[in-house]
Amino acid sequence: MGAALALADRGRGRTAPNPNVGCVIVKDGRVAGRGWTQPGGRPHAEAMALSQAGERARGATVYATLEPCAHVSPRGATCADLLVAAGVARVVVALRDPDPRTDGAGHARLADAGIAVDIGVEAAAARRSMAGFLTRRMLGRPHVTLKLATSLDGCIALASGESRWITGPEARAHAHLERTRHEAILVGRGTFAADAPKLDVRLAGLEERSPRRIMLSSTAESGWEHVATPDGIADLAGVDHLLIEGGARTAAAFLAADLVDGLLLYRAPILIGGGLASLADIGMTALTEAHGRWQRADTRTLGSDTLEVYERHRLVEARNEG
Repeated sequence: MGAALALADRGRGRTAPNPNVGCVIVKDGRVAGRGWTQPGGRPHAEAMALSQAGERARGATVYATLEPCAHVSPRGATCADLLVAAGVARVVVALRDPDPRTDGAGHARLADAGIAVDIGVEAAAARRSMAGFLTRRMLGRPHVTLKLATSLDGCIALASGESRWITGPEARAHAHLERTRHEAILVGRGTFAADAPKLDVRLAGLEERSPRRIMLSSTAESGWEHVATPDGIADLAGVDHLLIEGGARTAAAFLAADLVDGLLLYRAPILIGGGLASLADIGMTALTEAHGRWQRADTRTLGSDTLEVYERHRLVEARNEG
């Protein structure tokens, strides 16, 4: 299942409104086929893996990060039916599909055909992998990640506004990789006016994965999409993962509205003092309100900088509920 989850991450940011799923088929202790959801949502991961496995799929064990689909689509046969036709012996699934068109029906279809079904393997990791799809299903909006690049004392720029560059090249490269994992990036009008950001991906071979550009503004700009308020992100069609990159006020607006699900905190080993703060007021009136909201999910070193990844505690609780 770990291999299937790694494959699923290859499709993140490219499969909306479908989930990014990974699939591995094992026969006699060897990998017979593997696949992940392709850009645009089709073919599905199971279809890709079955195509690669061919006749070796008969009697094999299938590991899939999400319940195989069971609803009819003009874009292709259901994955549950494909697995039955291939004659697999066992299907191991991380998560049940919350889509009401499949929800449990895929597992039932497999069981009715005499295929053994195991559910819940690496469920927490699968929820993290498909956070965009699940957040859209549960909350009706994209999964929102706020990226901050700061000094040790929490500044994002000198008092003059100079901010290039606080972090080093390794951290900046990682931030560009994160862009490829999101369908869209959002900044505020202030960041647009001050920096004229391109928000593209500048990593060799991944340039075509530059996400859509969104501005938090009451008016649109040529070449940009816009939302007038943070709640407006719910109406962004085809966006299940939204990255917020710019502006202390924009970041604060989303935090105040409790619309941030994850934090990417890049911290450089420098002190600025008297610089521009990374956040504006987010409406906290007591320290008790600040505690218990965030759980650290990862820490890593990027050159001389440190990346800390945090998840909003409500999502951690949802994963633990199974």
